[in-house]
Amino acid sequence: MALDEETFNQLLDTVSRFVEERLIPLEAEVGENDQMPAGIVQEMKDLGLFGLSIPEEYGGLGLSVEEEVRVITEIGHTSPAFRSTFGTNNGIGSQGIVIDGSEEQKQKYLPKMATGELVGSFALTEPDSGSDAASLRTSAKKDGNEYVLNGTKRFITNAPNAGVFTVMARTDPENKGAGGISAFLVERDTDGLSFGKPYKKMGQQGAPVCDVIFDNCRVPASALIGPEEGKGFKTAMKVLDRGRLTISASCIGNAERLVRDCVSYAMDRKQFGKPISDFQLVQAMLADCETEIYAAKAMVLDAARRKDAGENITKLAAICKYYCSEMVGRVADRAVQIHGGAGYIADYGIERFYRDVRLYRLYEGTSQVQQLIIAREMLKAAAR
Repeated sequence: MALDEETFNQLLDTVSRFVEERLIPLEAEVGENDQMPAGIVQEMKDLGLFGLSIPEEYGGLGLSVEEEVRVITEIGHTSPAFRSTFGTNNGIGSQGIVIDGSEEQKQKYLPKMATGELVGSFALTEPDSGSDAASLRTSAKKDGNEYVLNGTKRFITNAPNAGVFTVMARTDPENKGAGGISAFLVERDTDGLSFGKPYKKMGQQGAPVCDVIFDNCRVPASALIGPEEGKGFKTAMKVLDRGRLTISASCIGNAERLVRDCVSYAMDRKQFGKPISDFQLVQAMLADCETEIYAAKAMVLDAARRKDAGENITKLAAICKYYCSEMVGRVADRAVQIHGGAGYIADYGIERFYRDVRLYRLYEGTSQVQQLIIAREMLKAAAR
């Protein structure tokens, strides 16, 4: 654990109260306006939420993976767009620098990311390259002491607000696989970098997404992450291992919130002269939700502890992401069913969560990609 138990418990309590008192009351407003209030973003910065996973020497809290997933579970008791606001700074937006960045890159970017002054974003997906990330077409051609980037990245989370992008681009056009890909840090004001119009999404309003376009975008050679070309895809995969655990924790938090709302509604809502919580079929749905949440928490905490102990958790991270993202979808579906017609009406917020959690099964690797990773790791282990 990075923090002593008393300090960490104080952090959890502070985050829990922040969620209950400040974030939950804003859920409907953010959902309707598709905009995160500037004041609440500043409060997130003041609480240190932008630097949860960034090492202390660079101004962050330096939480262990176990500590981070426990904090993110608390944050998950409200709409996932709030977590997304600072999530890229703790995950895919910063961890490439933390893991494989040079000391110069760490000193330049991480302190500002930790305070929230700088928002990081991760640019991997392309119009023709999603789950098959190794087939990406964005190119980075060496030209003297610079690289020239050309291509388009699609559905990039926090891109409209980001100040620096971790960009995956192909440096070796002859190598069509992962070994031809390198990672670069590209700042927002770089010539040749532009943005598409933010997308209107099915859910998670308040978490902006748009295309990022590189048109003869020149970056210095020092923007390369890692000591040499061709290591970018490996960096991305290392980043995603931790990211999949935090996504899983967010799924757990959302599921806990949904069950809490369901229990409260079922105890108040009366049919046939008694609360619907007395009906065994409703009880069965609640029991299924609670059981799946417990299983999800157990697996995520186990995987987080193993990650902190230095184990390779690629398979376990995929298992967690696969199970938790599917689990919260089932919980959300039952929540609508328990609420009946009210679950379909926006006033109760259940339909918003139903839409919000659908994304978990898609980003940072679809459920089908997680299945392939799990099976691949199983077969590799058997072959050894």
